[in-house]
Amino acid sequence: MDKKTRCGWCTSSDLYKKYHDEEWGVPVYKDQKLFEFLILETFQAGLSWITILKKRENFQLAFDDFDYKKIAFYTENKIQELLLDAGIIRNQLKIRAAVSNATAFMKVQEEFGGFSKYIWEFTGGKPIQNNRQSLKEVPATTPLSDKISKDLKKRGFKFVGSTVVYALMQATGMVDDHVADCWKKQ
Repeated sequence: MDKKTRCGWCTSSDLYKKYHDEEWGVPVYKDQKLFEFLILETFQAGLSWITILKKRENFQLAFDDFDYKKIAFYTENKIQELLLDAGIIRNQLKIRAAVSNATAFMKVQEEFGGFSKYIWEFTGGKPIQNNRQSLKEVPATTPLSDKISKDLKKRGFKFVGSTVVYALMQATGMVDDHVADCWKKQ
């Protein structure tokens, strides 16, 4: 029997536990993986994360392994195909945002020499270590996520409100929000 103490949000399923234990809060510096999380977090807006995790493999298939170089050039036919794919979230605005975000992502790469260089500059290149005692202390947004959200929007990104950005920061380890008694807390 698994006796690990985890952050309370992930205890309802084995899929959640696996994600928490292996991915959430682990620093991600590779552009490809950052783009994957960006796509998944934007589709998660207004939904539960477990919904996205359950459909993650479907998203991976539907969106060409999250290859932003391909997604940026999706045609209207491909978008219509995605709208018929029951394996993903079939929200037209979010699907179209994925395409435009791929283009914006590549523009940031060109300007900064990588999306990772751009996004991690907001934290000085290393994770922000928070000391949360309980889930009640974990915010949905912070002044930093507000700042990043505003900058991303200025650069043409869509569905990147402060809540989505903070979730992205947590998922990619830009912030460590594991609670004090969680086994992952360093």
